[in-house]
Amino acid sequence: MIICIPRERRPYEFRVGLSPMGAEILMQHGHTIFIEHDAGQGARFPDREYEKVGAKIAYAVDEIYGRAELLLKIARPLDDELDMLQPGTTIVGFLHLASAAQKKIDALLKDKITAIAYEQIEEADGSLPVLRPFSQIGGAMAAEVASRLLQSDHGGRGVLLGGIPGVPPAEVVIIGAGTSGTYAARTFKGLGAHLTVLDKDLNALQRISQIDPNFVTLLATPHNIARVCEYADVLVGAVLVPGARSPIIITREMVKKMKHRSIFIDISIDQGGCSETSRPTTHDHPSYIEEDVVHYCVPNMPGVVARTATHGFVNAAIAYIQEITDLGVDKAIENPAIEAGVNTYKGELRHLSRFTNKDEGEKDGLE
Repeated sequence: MIICIPRERRPYEFRVGLSPMGAEILMQHGHTIFIEHDAGQGARFPDREYEKVGAKIAYAVDEIYGRAELLLKIARPLDDELDMLQPGTTIVGFLHLASAAQKKIDALLKDKITAIAYEQIEEADGSLPVLRPFSQIGGAMAAEVASRLLQSDHGGRGVLLGGIPGVPPAEVVIIGAGTSGTYAARTFKGLGAHLTVLDKDLNALQRISQIDPNFVTLLATPHNIARVCEYADVLVGAVLVPGARSPIIITREMVKKMKHRSIFIDISIDQGGCSETSRPTTHDHPSYIEEDVVHYCVPNMPGVVARTATHGFVNAAIAYIQEITDLGVDKAIENPAIEAGVNTYKGELRHLSRFTNKDEGEKDGLE
């Protein structure tokens, strides 16, 4: 199979769709790999590392999109990238099509593109193995981001996460006890914050309480969410519904009752966000103030730790990529885990819960 890896073109997206290690594994199985010049530079993988394992460097982007039988990406394609895709191509990436503009879905269907979303590959136990590394990174980064944004010079409350003797630590509330929420809780705990974790799944709360029995755990009911918003110095939204837009569980009225210049970090923003006040931001302008609360809503948080993120993602994804390349797409999607990630297939829509309003995807700012 001819496998192509383009350079990511979204701002502040430094990850790459395949590491040199991954390229070497696929080359050993007899596949041909083309990688766009400097595609790995953001993750500090120079072209020579790909050439060393036998991959070919392409200097023209249309060559990458024109040759590809299988296109390996990180981020959802931009409009001009969609225009370059050849009909019948298979694209695999973190596509988050549930929050995409409808025109992108229409373009994939029109050209009979098979689109497989890494974030929806799901094993029988309900785990999301390829998404997991990015969720882990996003959760860990949330604590770093909160620590910085709480500082007075960044517009925050001027609170030290861990406090000092005689001054209590910050009150951190995490909504969602999945992978992101768990890693956020671990990292905040390491910095000395006081943690409250909410989830609608009691088993998830049982698991997170095993990390530290001193965590306050609550069921994520509207009443409890409203209550914790009032005392949080830091509120983290870590809500995920695979293949669907994140549910809005934090209302504007809840945000209005938060403390002056408290912090809200919406890890769910790549799927549309979990608050009525969320809108996507970028790494160069990551935060804004809404209802006197500092909001951080960067969809590609792991994009700036690109080397760690790429290694972690390839470790998790390579077995599935191999299955697609060695067996072919039609045979590979007989694997229920991979089939769960299929969003479009030869002109058909699959496993994708879309907005009821056709234009809604346009409004959320996630192209």
